[in-house]
Amino acid sequence: MRKRVVVTGIGTVNPLGNDLETTWDKVVKGVSGISRITKFDATGFPTQIAGEVKDFDPQLYIEKKEIKKMDIFIQYAIAASEEAVKMAQLEIPEELGPDVGVSIGVGIGGLPNIQYFSKIIEERGPSKISPFFIPMTISNMASGYVSMKYGARGYNATTTSACSSSNHSIGDAARIIERGDAKVMIVGGAESTISSLAIGGFGAMKALSRRNDEPEKACRPYDRDRDGFVLGEGCGILILEEYEFARSRGAKILAELSGYGFSSDAFHITKPSLEGPLLAMKKAIADAQIDGGDIDYINAHGTATPAGDINELKAIRSALGDKAADRVSVSSTKSMTGHLLGGAGGLEAVLIIKAMKHSLVPPTINIENLDPECDIDVTPNVAREKEINVAMSNSFGFGGTNATLIFKKI
Repeated sequence: MRKRVVVTGIGTVNPLGNDLETTWDKVVKGVSGISRITKFDATGFPTQIAGEVKDFDPQLYIEKKEIKKMDIFIQYAIAASEEAVKMAQLEIPEELGPDVGVSIGVGIGGLPNIQYFSKIIEERGPSKISPFFIPMTISNMASGYVSMKYGARGYNATTTSACSSSNHSIGDAARIIERGDAKVMIVGGAESTISSLAIGGFGAMKALSRRNDEPEKACRPYDRDRDGFVLGEGCGILILEEYEFARSRGAKILAELSGYGFSSDAFHITKPSLEGPLLAMKKAIADAQIDGGDIDYINAHGTATPAGDINELKAIRSALGDKAADRVSVSSTKSMTGHLLGGAGGLEAVLIIKAMKHSLVPPTINIENLDPECDIDVTPNVAREKEINVAMSNSFGFGGTNATLIFKKI
């Protein structure tokens, strides 16, 4: 029999707040974290808005001399991990270190610094490149620094699968615990790519919202007038533990990670398919040993792209069946945080745990004119009280990669 996997701690840094409670308070109130870009001069760009982390002080978590060695996505991972480890009351003595792993998904990594040093080498030559350039930008250094901070000497890697990176990292980490290769895994996702290159690149694809005059209303999944996603940044971290180990140390168990499913569209680099998301959800439901009707809440991928939102709702209806789909609650918290790319699933898993604890479905904000093709309850604009015993999280990425997680109240 496979070992059970539970969640004992969570932490986050994101556009709504630099800690869990600030974030959750704003989610409950339906506050948007989207604003005009301050990280660079976006004048002249078709998109001038993003979900930036605000007032983040890395010196609260990292020694001053070390900060310059890290891209900001790494700093976010360290901060969110600290909050999660404290909540879990996790101590890692030397003898436990080999049984503790880290798996933090990152979609792109240190793109702003890659852009910056590309300019430096062109204008000033190779002698001006920082010796920290490579380790500050490569994606796996989020996991690397967290493992060093806590003496986690077990599995240490990063999954990079675009916007599915977090869910793959979390699900694969659960598998590692299930087969007995770890007792604890520090998992989730981190991303910080808000730069002229990223905004310009996604803008060239016509993937981003251009609602620059009303940033807080720009991200509007399921609304008839949605015009693309809003780029966000931040991190969401979970502490996963083998159930018996968590019990043995008296840890407070927040939820059980009971299902994980994955698939590939094998169809197109950016266009969604129905079959891929459907297969990932079906696999997760089977892995959790539940029926579709057992699912109370789904934190959807829901990026506010015209085709993607409806495609996911159709897949949900097919995966759950009509009767279950008519009673399930769905929401896209990206309407408030923007899309964290590789960090999205980590943050959304954190929010699912909070939703289960407080019996409250987060809202999808900015729905002024519901798309008539939305035939599932997407929790428009206002959070709703509801007992949540089983919840699902979907993440789908460029390249046709899909990953679904299922959490149970325990």
